[in-house]
Amino acid sequence: MTARDYPIIAALLILALFIWIHDLSWMMQPADTLPILLAIPCMFWLGSPWKFLPGAFRVPTGGLAVTTGAFITGIVTGWMFLLAISWTVLLWSWLSIRIEPADRRRIAKLLILPMMAFPWLLLDAQAVGWWFRLSGSWAAGEFFSLTGFHVVQDGTRLLIQGLPVEVTAACSGMHSLQSMLIAGSALAYIILGHHPIYWINLPLLVVISWIANTVRIVAIALAALAVSPEFAAGLFHEWGGWGVLILMFGLCWAIFTLQRTLLNNKTAQA
Repeated sequence: MTARDYPIIAALLILALFIWIHDLSWMMQPADTLPILLAIPCMFWLGSPWKFLPGAFRVPTGGLAVTTGAFITGIVTGWMFLLAISWTVLLWSWLSIRIEPADRRRIAKLLILPMMAFPWLLLDAQAVGWWFRLSGSWAAGEFFSLTGFHVVQDGTRLLIQGLPVEVTAACSGMHSLQSMLIAGSALAYIILGHHPIYWINLPLLVVISWIANTVRIVAIALAALAVSPEFAAGLFHEWGGWGVLILMFGLCWAIFTLQRTLLNNKTAQA
């Protein structure tokens, strides 16, 4: 790294800070905020050692144009997703010409982390949160029906043995979804980053997140039935977010490790 890199690094830091404070409504809970702020440091940790090419360089004008266009469009429309794209494109426009060619494919797999380093899922993807709530309510209702409980479902509202349970926005999983995707992406890179199957597992993280959040809905409903609605809506509900993260991390570890074992066995038999 040379003095020529410092202006780009400064621009990246200033742009990231601007995007983070552009809308502070996402900084509601430390459990959701901290993983987002750690996504970029996690990328640089997983990508080490960093080997920069010597000599002068020039950031491609195409990358700068995409960065500028996405940034301006994001500001005008209010879409955090476009701001995340603008930052990630600028980062890769710089890294792709500065790091050793042999490392570029490896580092490119980590670009999911800077994309997740900005809270666009929480701020832009409210429809995803509604789908998580509705489908989670349905799955929870089916679970309780199959286990012998009398269940009546009306959208995101459940009536289980006469006890009303509503899957509110706080139970949508949106506050923890981005954190779960960051943790899952990092784990996928650690376990499967050497193989192209890594890319297939990124969409799978959304499915695992849904499963973990649906288990949380079921657990909260069980707590309400077994103890009291006040207990389920209180401390148990708050700690449920951490439980979802732990559950998803465990599911990811088990699935990714199984895939790695199968790949290793297939290689050994070839």
